[in-house]
Amino acid sequence: MLDIRRLHMLKTVAARGSIAAAAQSLALSAGAVSQQLAALRREVGVDLLRPDGRTVALTEAGRVLLQHADRILAAVHEAESAVAAVRGAVGATATLAALPSTVARIVAPALTALGSDHPQLAVTCLVTDQAQLRELTLGTVDVVLGQRYHHLPDATPRGIELSPLLDDPLLVVTAEDRAEGRPVALRELATHDLAVPPPTTECGQAILQACHQAGFTPTARYVTADIAAQLTLARAGLATALVPRTAIDPAAPGIRTAPIGDRPIQRLLFAATRHSEAANPTTAAVVAALRTATRQDRAQRLRPA
Repeated sequence: MLDIRRLHMLKTVAARGSIAAAAQSLALSAGAVSQQLAALRREVGVDLLRPDGRTVALTEAGRVLLQHADRILAAVHEAESAVAAVRGAVGATATLAALPSTVARIVAPALTALGSDHPQLAVTCLVTDQAQLRELTLGTVDVVLGQRYHHLPDATPRGIELSPLLDDPLLVVTAEDRAEGRPVALRELATHDLAVPPPTTECGQAILQACHQAGFTPTARYVTADIAAQLTLARAGLATALVPRTAIDPAAPGIRTAPIGDRPIQRLLFAATRHSEAANPTTAAVVAALRTATRQDRAQRLRPA
């Protein structure tokens, strides 16, 4: 009988690209992972991995086994969730992956509410821009507070369930004394020095493609994924920034924000879970807290100053 833990290791190696990277993710030694994969190879009687430069790749047999492993591991998660749903109690631990731009106005209020409503639940929060949904498919995290830009292709992996939270537009941010307080046409930014995220990030790619669609290549004078740095550069009058509305404190001094009037760049913020855990009381509690925090933030922004 195939060992579920070894199937999970195979899936992790395939996703990480190397045994060393998979071992680090699993908090094991590379030797331990190699031994377990060697045992899996003996169980199936055929090579599952092959060298590929400095990494490893799946053989044809490995790809076939991984397809079945995905279904087997999903069934295990579904069984665990079904039992948890019958029990009806929120568990003791959960791991949330969230974007840095959502921490202040969504994540922190949600975790505060969870601590009050479910004091037995300890939530570990990983704040990262990269590959949150992949971590969800690998079982490293339980809930993802992620994003998808409307004009970019949907790359949601199979087996992931998305709960939309908020449409969050990027705003044009400038120094307070340099703005006219009107909507800005994206094409106008062709003459601006911009502070933007790297093009390797989702936000950076979304900005770059939107500018190309508007007929120009942006002048990326400052390249940083640090939104606080982008806002500082805008406040100093050194650059114009394009920043998600949720990441901006409405009371922040020294800056002025304006919507993009003609070609809005908008992201969908969502809470994602594995489809097999949709009924899990623990993940459901985390998603509900994120939804409530989002709703409260929206109401606060709409409230007259």
